Amino acid sequence: MEISVDQMYQIENNGHKMGFLKKFMMENAGAAAVKKLSEKFELEKKKILIFAGLGNNGGDGLVMARHLSGFGSLVTVVLLGSPEKIKTEESSWNWSILEKMPSVKLISGEVESFNFDPDIVVDGILGTGISGNIREPFASAINYVNELQCFKIAVDVPSGLNPETGETANIFVKSDMTVTFHKMKKGIPKRKDLTGELYAEKIGIPPEAEVGIL
Repeated sequence: MEISVDQMYQIENNGHKMGFLKKFMMENAGAAAVKKLSEKFELEKKKILIFAGLGNNGGDGLVMARHLSGFGSLVTVVLLGSPEKIKTEESSWNWSILEKMPSVKLISGEVESFNFDPDIVVDGILGTGISGNIREPFASAINYVNELQCFKIAVDVPSGLNPETGETANIFVKSDMTVTFHKMKKGIPKRKDLTGELYAEKIGIPPEAEVGIL
């Protein structure tokens, strides 16, 4: 069953009100994406670059960084902005954990240029709430991801793809794998050219949270 972005927001809010907090959803989302990667690759010693935006999509990427470090991956996180501008409590909380982890290299603030050689890149730049043209620093990050000759995994939706319609912004990520969460958003399967392998993973949201919405 495919759902709209608005239905997903309502389901998340209902789950949160029930006590299944959004930080748990974020934790399970990041863990589910890493599990999919671990089924495809031996993650130990893999160089993994994570681009994280300032919203919850980036937060999922921050959770992934912690899990990947646990697998023995060599993880670098590029936060596209300064930590104090992170938009949600859940994402800030996950960033604060990474700050206590020397095993994960953190880069934040204004980054002049990107120069990495990863085996895998994680697109946690922009999530479901995109509108209008994509601005800096997100535009440069998306262009850089597309230039990399490595495996690309998108969290929830490839950045720049509208998960409601399947339409794209002025620029967008072309990924090899996309892991979306709870249920498939209706615009995403229309763009297999951008999503690559496509999975919808459960993240523990109670089915009762859907009552009156679906």
